[in-house]
Amino acid sequence: MMTQRFSWARVLAVVIKEFQQMMRDRLTFAMAIGVPIMQLVLFGYAINNDPKGLPTALVAYDQGPLARSLVAAVQNTGYFHVTHLSASETEGDRLLALGTVQFMLVIPPDFSRSVVRGEKPAILVAVDATDPSAGSNAIAALASVAPLALAHDLTGPLASLRPDEAPFELRIHRRYNPEGLTRYNIVPGLIGTILTMTMVMLTSLAMTRERERGTMENLLATPVRPMEVMVGKIAPYIIVGYIQLAVIVIASVALFQVPIVGSFALLMAAIGLFMLANLGVGFTFSTLAKNQLQAMQMTFFFFLPSMLLSGFMFPYRGMPQWAQWLGEVLPLTHFLRVVRAVMLKGSGATEVMADIWPMALFLLVAGTVALKRYRQTLD
Repeated sequence: MMTQRFSWARVLAVVIKEFQQMMRDRLTFAMAIGVPIMQLVLFGYAINNDPKGLPTALVAYDQGPLARSLVAAVQNTGYFHVTHLSASETEGDRLLALGTVQFMLVIPPDFSRSVVRGEKPAILVAVDATDPSAGSNAIAALASVAPLALAHDLTGPLASLRPDEAPFELRIHRRYNPEGLTRYNIVPGLIGTILTMTMVMLTSLAMTRERERGTMENLLATPVRPMEVMVGKIAPYIIVGYIQLAVIVIASVALFQVPIVGSFALLMAAIGLFMLANLGVGFTFSTLAKNQLQAMQMTFFFFLPSMLLSGFMFPYRGMPQWAQWLGEVLPLTHFLRVVRAVMLKGSGATEVMADIWPMALFLLVAGTVALKRYRQTLD
């Protein structure tokens, strides 16, 4: 029996059929187009490994002309932006602990007089080093500008005070991470990223799997209410999340020597709230997706901006303002601040409350949308 020849007409018919099926699955088609666009926008415009204009607290005990010239030179580097004029180092330390500023610059009393006398006064530069990459370039720029910072003022009779090195000493204090270890930043961040991925994915597959296996009808036939279904579906994954958390925490302490300076109970409570927020997102996705493939696609569409805009992979303050606004909506952004503050800074509930309530609000919104969507699914 002779086989038929290869037919381009039949190939074209199959191609048209595939395009028709693709257009019927509009969500998958939109994801295929939307994800590359989102990646181009985020990597092209939002990601910046060289953050500038970092908020700085200035503690100036000397208001002389040389002190003012030093501050001007520091700001002219583009890396430092004095946002707070603190009256004391204590207040500056508080701003560093809260994460309000990235740097604290302390000019000692009689700075100008000490420079004129050739005594090389010490300038304290304290940096929040919980994210070492955020301030590394700024510190390097500060060291390079120091010898020239007072060149404009040291003229005439003071010209002899213009040596090759700076007429003052820079003392860099890396707070909360003195050695600048990247694992102090990465390992706490992994808690958030791993929980985001697994919690959203597992929950989004839960209801979708019920519909694909045909067991949703059995569930609808029971007197179980939407809230009861939601709680029942979420509860097992909370236990799974805490098991994952135990593995990560044990590994971070035993293998990477990452400290837990603050309250362990506060850390567990914050993680629980964060898991609930992500489980609410996953439950919402499960009511929107028609199959498990779509649920996985939605998970990736949520996880990608969470990872890129939260400050986990790239410095948060290096992003443009619009990207920071988007990052503020995501629970991972606030969770990273909380977990780093508790583990590395020893912050208490009062200090992290500014990032706790946005996660609680996100949970409320996500839970409300999930319940509403679930009722529509029942109808």
